[in-house]
Amino acid sequence: MAETETDTLSVIEQKKLQSRQRSMENQCYFALRAEAFFIALSPQLAGIALALGVLLWIRRWICDPEFHFRRLPYDVPVFLFILIGAASIAVSPNPAFSFYNYYVLVGAYAFTYFLAGQTLRTEEQLRGVVKMLAWSAALSVIYGFYQFAFGIETADMKWVDGDAFPELKKRVFSTWENPNIFAGYLGEVFAMVFAFFVSEEEKSKRWRYGGVLFAVAACLAMTYARGACFAVALMAAGYGIVKDRRILLGCVVLGGLLLLVDPMLAERLASVFTKVDTSSEMRLAIWESSAAMILDHPLLGIGWGAYRMVYHEYDFYINDVSVDIYHAHNMYLNYAAEIGVIGAAAYFWFFFGTMISAFLASRSETSAFVRRFELGSALALVTVALGGLTDDVVFNIPTSMLLWLGCAISMAVRGAGTEEKSETLQTQE
Repeated sequence: MAETETDTLSVIEQKKLQSRQRSMENQCYFALRAEAFFIALSPQLAGIALALGVLLWIRRWICDPEFHFRRLPYDVPVFLFILIGAASIAVSPNPAFSFYNYYVLVGAYAFTYFLAGQTLRTEEQLRGVVKMLAWSAALSVIYGFYQFAFGIETADMKWVDGDAFPELKKRVFSTWENPNIFAGYLGEVFAMVFAFFVSEEEKSKRWRYGGVLFAVAACLAMTYARGACFAVALMAAGYGIVKDRRILLGCVVLGGLLLLVDPMLAERLASVFTKVDTSSEMRLAIWESSAAMILDHPLLGIGWGAYRMVYHEYDFYINDVSVDIYHAHNMYLNYAAEIGVIGAAAYFWFFFGTMISAFLASRSETSAFVRRFELGSALALVTVALGGLTDDVVFNIPTSMLLWLGCAISMAVRGAGTEEKSETLQTQE
């Protein structure tokens, strides 16, 4: 009798422990979903959700004896990037500013990567996070259309070269800081929807994805961001050439329709090849100055976030100390200039390694949803890589948080569909 009562108590305690474990897991998961939803809408709320999620994870790690730290495939380059970025603070002309900038930005990157990588396990969880990202993107796009319909006057803003494009009066930026940053975000959204569109076999769903693609492409066109438009076009065209020429034809038709409807967009894009405006000229000059910074400071760079403070020493184009240039307008040059060649190499090891492994995972024996998400993640990174040639598309905190979130999710859920499928088969047996 005593043994029976002991066994009963043991079962009750085990059930209580399992209930607490599920509760702590769900709390971390909902915090991650909240961050995913707010990244595009409110960086402050996204930051609060991230901080809460990390605290909840620490509590779970302390209180749950069965929960252990999980290693992801590219933890080594991530650690190197964080370490070298911290070391670069020592060579900054303003270490206090660099330290503040570092712990805010890299803190957001590292904790987002950490929370997503340690929390997500199953396809069901992946679907929940993707749903939050989708709702957030829908609200951003809708607000972009609202701005375009009811007017956003940009004539006095620095986003437009008024001399080169006197008729361009309106560029949407939605919930983001400026049109170029919004365009970089839309490029990632387009890539993810594109992956689901090309992989979907059910005709009715494919038409819905096609409608969403058109809406995102139209909103992207309203930003008039040349780099992002070309990045998306090259990504989609490249996929069409490699995988399906019908996709390439569809991209040509979609692009042609947008250019036909909006001649200003056609003029804006054609200007890259037909004339040099101050924006293009300035970028070339900034890249030359950035290359000089890298040659002078190859090991640790000029210091994390110190580009604005050092640029005037290398400026030969603007020659106005009152004008601040915050980044190199090139993702590759900016990292190499600020944290040195080794730090930049660590970052791009993580970046391109995640991209390649996501492409491989999109062809693995996982569930259809996981494969589509992996393909979308890979294509999104392609658009960032292409857009990074003409702008530092991850300079903005929300865009960089989104990138680290996407990379962590891509690695965390890899093989999730396979695991769930095998569990189902074992249950049936």
